[in-house]
Amino acid sequence: MADPVIANEGPYPVDVKAGKKYFWCACGRSDKQPFCDGSHKGTGFQPVQFEAEDDETVYLCGCKHTGEKPYCDGTHASLP
Repeated sequence: MADPVIANEGPYPVDVKAGKKYFWCACGRSDKQPFCDGSHKGTGFQPVQFEAEDDETVYLCGCKHTGEKPYCDGTHASLP
C-alpha cells in the first residue's frame, strides 16, 4: 500500500455533535476533507469511523500520518 496523500499540513478543526458518527478520510484523496467521499476505492485505504462523545471542537489529522487516527498528534511537524 502506498503512503496516504497529505491533504493538509496541519489539523482540521471540526465541530462535532455528541452521538453522531463520522468517517475520517485516511487516504487523503477526498474532496470533502477531512471526511471521506469514497475516493479511497482501489487504494487499500479505508475511512476511520468514530463517534463524537461530546459537542466539541476536535482536531482531525490533515497529513494522514497520525498515530492517533483520526486525531492530530503533531506528526505533521516532522514530515518532509
